Formats: sequence, structure tokens, C-alpha cells
Amino acid sequence: MTKVAVFGAGSWGTAFAVVLANAGNQVSVWGRRESLCESINAGHENAEYLPGLRLPDAITATHDPAAAADGAEAIVLAVPSQSLRDNLTDWAGVLPNAVPLVSLMKGVELGTTKRMSEVIAELTGAGPERIAVVSGPNLAREIAEGQPAASVVACADEGTAARLQKLCHSPTFRPYTNNDVVGCELGGACKNVIALAVGMAVGLGFGDNARASVITRGLAEIARLGTALGADEHTFSGLAGLGDLVATCSSPLSRNRTFGEKLGQGMSVAEIAGGTRQVAEGVKSCASISELAHHHDVEMPIAEHVTKVIAGEMTPKDMLFSLVSRSAKPERWG
Repeated sequence: MTKVAVFGAGSWGTAFAVVLANAGNQVSVWGRRESLCESINAGHENAEYLPGLRLPDAITATHDPAAAADGAEAIVLAVPSQSLRDNLTDWAGVLPNAVPLVSLMKGVELGTTKRMSEVIAELTGAGPERIAVVSGPNLAREIAEGQPAASVVACADEGTAARLQKLCHSPTFRPYTNNDVVGCELGGACKNVIALAVGMAVGLGFGDNARASVITRGLAEIARLGTALGADEHTFSGLAGLGDLVATCSSPLSRNRTFGEKLGQGMSVAEIAGGTRQVAEGVKSCASISELAHHHDVEMPIAEHVTKVIAGEMTPKDMLFSLVSRSAKPERWG
């Protein structure tokens, strides 16, 4: 039985551990808090992040990163994106040198505007043939419950992508392979920001026209940025682009959409963040994505407006009406 280590015991890390276990692997989950790991081992349940769902017996949890990584044939990284650099620095001495490193994270690093695969490469020295990304319409609760879903395993090396595909192909989880790491990462990171904007529209009581408009124009923004950074434009019409965007913008299970909805209802960023352990990645990544777009002369008005709302420089209502009232200019796409 293949051992896979999942570093991160939050919702998505735990849900992906379930996928791996259901695919026939032994899974060791590293958790930041020892008490959570003990609770998972004692009750076969992650009561803090996925309450009420029994975890497969093939999943164990540990607070010791060396124990989690020992003997693993793949390392899955599922920590909040803005904590990846610090965590990888701490784990430098325990991660195996030759195994694939798989990112489940959907963010762009503040300060450096690096994608998660770039941070992994910088901190571990791993080449592109070892670094992979899993991205798609993957709401953690539904995945953990065994509801049907599909995703993309992206890696520059087709052989690595194919091996990882087999590793996580379960009766209810269908992975497809792709070599467009840039496109898959940007699709996953940027859709969180668009979901915040959609959530604000929902919180303000606006209807389907407003939501559909934000989603569609959001996809145009994501594709513009991706193309400027060398991504394959076809990626954005697939699971890691449109699929992930629709799921995240449409479901109340989405942390980013829910965060945006509460902003639209009048709550502050601090109030919302203080009321949950869950991380809405778009709240921090909106600034780094806007900066990344600026560096490449890419226009991303939704991302820029969301950044202003998060910074307290604009209200959600002003944001949405500002987007609609922007001066019109001929556009070929959408």
C-alpha cells in the first residue's frame, strides 16, 4: 500500500486525504495542533473542519512532520497559501528529496506575487518535474462525503501527472491530467477573488443578472492574466478555470463566497475573520493578484475593486456600481 503524506489538516487537506484513502493509499495527515491530531486519531473524525463525517481507517494524523513524511511516496501540501513559506522552511529537513510535491493551495504570495509552485521550487529546490498542482471544482465537504467530482492534476512532466492521477483516482473522484501549471494555479487563486465579489452581490440582495455578470467578466480577467503569464487559454474553459469558478461563486459551502456575502450584509473583515477558523484565501490574495496584474499591465478591475473593499477603501455597494458604471470600451471577448 502506497503511503502519502498530507501536510494540512483543514477542510480541503482532510477531504483530499479521504480521496487518497478511498483510492487505496495509506495516508498520514500532518496537523499544526497536536490536540486536533489526537482527536482525529481517537474518533476517526475531523470534528473542527468536517464534523459528522467518519474518516477512513487508512487515515492517521500526527503533529510530527518527520513522522508524516517518513516513507511517503508523495507529499501533498494543503496549508493556507500565505503560511507556505514559513512551513516549508520548518519542514526543510524532513521532506523526501525525490518524491512529487503536490500543491492543493489556491493563492498568490503577498510581497513576492509568487504562485505556490514557485514558492515550493524556491524553498525545496525541486524541479518542475516534481511539482504538481491539483485544482478544480472541489468543495471540501462534498468531496469528503463522496459526492462525484472531477479535478485536474497539472505538472510539467506528463509521467508525474499520470502517476499522481492514478494515486488519487477513486470511485467518486475523477482526476484529469494537464501540463499547464501556471493556468491551473491562476485559475484556482483568482476565482477566490471573483467569489468574494459575487458574495457581496448576494449579500446586497442583487439577483442572478449581477452574479452572472461578475462571474463572466471575472473569467475574462483570469484568462487575461493567465495568457499574459504564459498559460494555455484553453485551461480557463475547463475544470481548473470555469468549473472551479462556477462552484466557488455559486455554493454556500464556498468560504470566499460566504465571506463576500457577509461583507455585503454589512459585516467588517475583522468581524468575519474573527468568527471562523476557516481561511478565505481571496481575502489576502486579492492584493497580491492585483499587484501581479499591474506588473504585467493586465487590467483586472474586479480584483482591484475587491482589494479596495478588503482594505476598507470602498463599500461593497460602491464597488459593484463602480464596476458597472466604468467607461465602456470595445472588447472582443465575452
